[in-house]
Amino acid sequence: FSIAHNMSRHSKKNWRLVSKVLIILALVAVVAAAWGFLFSDIWLASTQWLLIAIVLAAFGLYTRMEK
Repeated sequence: FSIAHNMSRHSKKNWRLVSKVLIILALVAVVAAAWGFLFSDIWLASTQWLLIAIVLAAFGLYTRMEK
């Protein structure tokens, strides 16, 4: 029971970390979209960066709910 309990606790911490990373990457994608809108595109068009941000944020929220 103790080993399973510890693994479950670490798994929850990993999901929280994954969720935070996905949300941060979504914010970075929004910044890239803003940069592309104001100055010059970075690899993708601004609308494509926004789509990436939406997908990353959705997965980030999903992983947050999975904990």
